[in-house]
Amino acid sequence: RKLKSGEVKKQLRKVSLGDNLLDLSNEMSQYRDRYTVTQIDKNNDTIEFANGIVLAAGEVLGNVLEGDVRRIQIRETVKAHLEKERQLFSQGIKILSLFFIDEVKKYRDYDQDDEKGDYAHIFEEEYEIQRQSLLEELELENSNYVTYIKRIDPANTHNGYFSIDKKTKRLVNPSGSDTKDVDAYELILKDKERLLSFDEDTRFIFSHSALREGWDNPNVFVMCMLKHSNNEISRRQEVGRGLRLCVKQSGE
Repeated sequence: RKLKSGEVKKQLRKVSLGDNLLDLSNEMSQYRDRYTVTQIDKNNDTIEFANGIVLAAGEVLGNVLEGDVRRIQIRETVKAHLEKERQLFSQGIKILSLFFIDEVKKYRDYDQDDEKGDYAHIFEEEYEIQRQSLLEELELENSNYVTYIKRIDPANTHNGYFSIDKKTKRLVNPSGSDTKDVDAYELILKDKERLLSFDEDTRFIFSHSALREGWDNPNVFVMCMLKHSNNEISRRQEVGRGLRLCVKQSGE
């Protein structure tokens, strides 16, 4: 949206049939070519404009920064997670999602007061938006799932294990790291039973290089690659960390 000062500020908007992006953006020139919403197809997750352009969920048009693409990836991952979770919660199946990132500092930044990197902040923002949207949809439903997602703090439902030395910023043995890193190491790499319990709030895991060969979790239903890679073998190894036959709370 273009502000009075001429500055452009990116905003998330809900649109309906007949909405004109030119009006909603305070007449940004990019939307002068008949960007009026003429059709919204929920079944196919597409939106069509008067100029004939059709966009699917997650697609972008025009000049987009990499940070914007990463935000869209995180948003779509959270959305897919919640959809799958809503389907399988009643069966006692806990859903996990796994993010592979290219730089640890983008998730855990020890130079910041809250030690959170850009991806951690973006995740919490997008998760809260998706959660509130889902709660509005389920506002008349008094179910254990509604209670479950209301209970979990967005800041507590994501975690990552990187085990970084604060001085060198290099991966080290977890015994030499902060308590937070040691706890994450124990939870993600060792205590699979606890991780798969609904009593444990962690549902989204961020990884750099710690979760390669030797670690897997059958309840990882959604994966998001927040990094560039043309290595097919590496991609296959990463996909192999999850997407397997899942486990119920009973262990079955």
